[in-house]
Amino acid sequence: MDYKAAFSRAIEQIKSEGRYRVFADLKRHRGQFPRATWTREDGGQSDVVVWCSNDYLGQGQNPVVIEAMQKAIDEVGTGSGGTRNISGTTHYHVELEAELARLHEKPAALVFTSGYVSNEASISTLVKLLPGLIIFSDALNHNSLISGIRKGGGERHVYRHNDLEHLEELLRAAPADAPKLIVFESVYSMDGDISDIAGTVALAKTYDALTYLDEVHAVGMYGPHGGGVAERDGVMADVDIIEGTLGKAFGVMGGYIAGDVDMVDAIRSYADGFIFTTSIPPALSAGALASVRWLREHNEVRIIHQERAASLKKRMLEAGLPVMPSVSHIVPVLVGDAVHCKMVSDMLLEDHGIYVQPINYPTVPRGAERLRFTPTPFHTDGMMDDLVKALDRLWSHCNVARLGGRAA
Repeated sequence: MDYKAAFSRAIEQIKSEGRYRVFADLKRHRGQFPRATWTREDGGQSDVVVWCSNDYLGQGQNPVVIEAMQKAIDEVGTGSGGTRNISGTTHYHVELEAELARLHEKPAALVFTSGYVSNEASISTLVKLLPGLIIFSDALNHNSLISGIRKGGGERHVYRHNDLEHLEELLRAAPADAPKLIVFESVYSMDGDISDIAGTVALAKTYDALTYLDEVHAVGMYGPHGGGVAERDGVMADVDIIEGTLGKAFGVMGGYIAGDVDMVDAIRSYADGFIFTTSIPPALSAGALASVRWLREHNEVRIIHQERAASLKKRMLEAGLPVMPSVSHIVPVLVGDAVHCKMVSDMLLEDHGIYVQPINYPTVPRGAERLRFTPTPFHTDGMMDDLVKALDRLWSHCNVARLGGRAA
């Protein structure tokens, strides 16, 4: 077996499709977000503006968060010491879980090493805990949700994206006495649309199903305290399990679930992805705790964030750029071809000092390749004007038909 050739063929396959991913070598500067320094392959450096960070609110630069992390390192050192079952539980973990439970108005919460792990471990464990569980999954659910469903190995049905009529058809056809779980997201991060949480919860109650809501692209940013879209819509208490991340709006790293005490305790006790994984370091827990608490009290940041997203959409639409419909903070611009999506991304970076990664298959379907912009409260009008002018020039001087065309 020629192992090296097999790996080379796999890479060449991706390159031939124009979707080989190249990571930009970036270095952010404390207090200057969203500005960063880009180091090119030749070793040269230049300043860029980052337009695709999931640090949506710039909390990774918040002095309160930085100070909390530094203080924790000074007090206890760096690593957590191992898995929490053996040696890794610290008072920082306990405080953080209590704060996350409070944020979502749930009795308990459990912290994992990432949002991906929290989804995969929790959902697969629910299948173990509830024999015969039937899972109903939105068609555009994140890979981590799908991975947890597949790992669980139980019966599953996929309903059309945000189509509650289709979901009800599937629920109605399922055995009435079978345990059921509806898995869906609040903000879908590639299209920027938002689910009907209240409608989904109503169906769950009608057909005696549990609800599992992924709020990773909403926690910190929606609701008067940052509890997510469920808090904004006043239905947080009706959702059984809320999953979130500490690595996006909260600006640190980690994932979590919040819900009923017995449910959370059962997952803590049975989930392989929790039991056998080293816990997040105390400094990360301390930083996340500070970030959650700070954002609870600063709703003005969420207001500014929404205004910035709306302002960028307006500017792009006025310029005739192919902005995809979005009711959230996500601003996707359609390109429709993997090669050209990478080409536009490269030109923005190299010629205009604008960093935005191309979004290609398998993150989005083939033919739906796009640039995904995530404006923060720190993106100025000047930065937006520079971005729109650069995009307008590219769309004007390139083969427009091959680059997704202009908005009608």
